Amino acid sequence: MASSINTVGVIGTGVIGASWTALFLAKGLKVIVSDPAPGAEEKLTAYLAKQWPVLERIGLSFSASLSNYQFVSDIDSHLGSVDFVQENAPERVDFKRKLIANIDAKTRSDVIIASSSSGIPSSQFIDNCKQNPGRVLIGHPFNPPHLIPLVEIVPHPGTEEKYTKLATEFYASLGKHPVVLRQESPGFIANRLQAAIGNEAYSLVQRGIVSAKDLDTCVTSGLGLRWALTGPLMTNVLGGGGGATGFKHLLEHLGPGVQAWTKDMNEHAFQWTPENIASLEASVGDWLKTTDATSVENERDDIIISLMKLKDNAPDLV
Repeated sequence: MASSINTVGVIGTGVIGASWTALFLAKGLKVIVSDPAPGAEEKLTAYLAKQWPVLERIGLSFSASLSNYQFVSDIDSHLGSVDFVQENAPERVDFKRKLIANIDAKTRSDVIIASSSSGIPSSQFIDNCKQNPGRVLIGHPFNPPHLIPLVEIVPHPGTEEKYTKLATEFYASLGKHPVVLRQESPGFIANRLQAAIGNEAYSLVQRGIVSAKDLDTCVTSGLGLRWALTGPLMTNVLGGGGGATGFKHLLEHLGPGVQAWTKDMNEHAFQWTPENIASLEASVGDWLKTTDATSVENERDDIIISLMKLKDNAPDLV
């Protein structure tokens, strides 16, 4: 049961690992943290201090405390005392293969090893796990994990169902919205969707069709407002008139046009050349000359908190 998880081992304290740590602490868990990068401990301390007021706004568990974490230089001697592992190492198969094998060897055999991998299925890095590779799975969050509720749970073909079920219960107990994939898929779900719209956005800006700022406005003042409440499929249901026939009606109505747009999009797909990347970066750079990214982040986080509280009172929205 999820209630049996009291101490979490967090390996890697970059952007994702630090945010996971903040969430675990806010939910009253004890956390043992490790990262070999120079200055990692100091950066984590500063990050937690900055985010704690945000978490207080969301709501802390009774036993939540910033003093409930321990930063250790060598995680190995502490792995035997953790009840759950959240791994946040670099997105490299060779690195993860070695790291996950070490975690597998030094944790209790029933402890779930969840990787925050952004797109590498766990079947690619469990080869050297000798004790129990059946408890390894993907627990991929959306950034920042302490604010964005989505977590994609991706078992590999050998992951035992009981561990998938326990991971789902555990993440749900943290206020997350877990989605379990039925089979492995590179990039999982959300990042594939993000890549699809991102690639088209890059193409449109790089080709000079629209500015970087106006491209984002098309999302934040249009698509994004709807998608925060109804995803693309339910949006199609409503756009087709709602009811049992709405989805089919919209697909039949827009299908020919969408196929033509898709053909044009494929013909002008963004090419990841140094020249195109430089051109795209210049367009974004022009926008940043008059925009403070830190202020954008703070305003975004404030509105996300308010939006999530509103959604809590809307049971028909996913």
